[in-house]
Amino acid sequence: MSVPDQRESHPVRQGLAGGATFAAAILLFVAGLLGLFQGISAVVNDDLIVVGPQYVYQFDTTAWGWIHIVVGVLAMIIAIGMFTGAVWARVAAIVIASLSIIANFLWLPYYPWWSILLIALDLVVIWAVATWKSA
Repeated sequence: MSVPDQRESHPVRQGLAGGATFAAAILLFVAGLLGLFQGISAVVNDDLIVVGPQYVYQFDTTAWGWIHIVVGVLAMIIAIGMFTGAVWARVAAIVIASLSIIANFLWLPYYPWWSILLIALDLVVIWAVATWKSA
């Protein structure tokens, strides 16, 4: 007969796991909200976006705006799923944060510092979700 590991079921450890879940969900929601605002600004007033040199992956800024809106809304929906503790939301959070990193990398020519900020935020989300151990 094996003795259960006291460290795994300790209330403090379970509280930390719950806190990490909550923090990852908040970070994903904020990243999605920022992406949504970024997309809205590109769609509504695409004169605001300064288009620099020609790049291979150049799209119209309105198309980029819609891409950011879709990714942002999906991220917020997945973050709400993470608040409920759904297992599908953990996998989806990593996938949507990865897609957001790719979209913001391709958005670098338009708003480099904003894109770098969102890429860093998405990396923190991926790290938080990937290292989170459920209780």
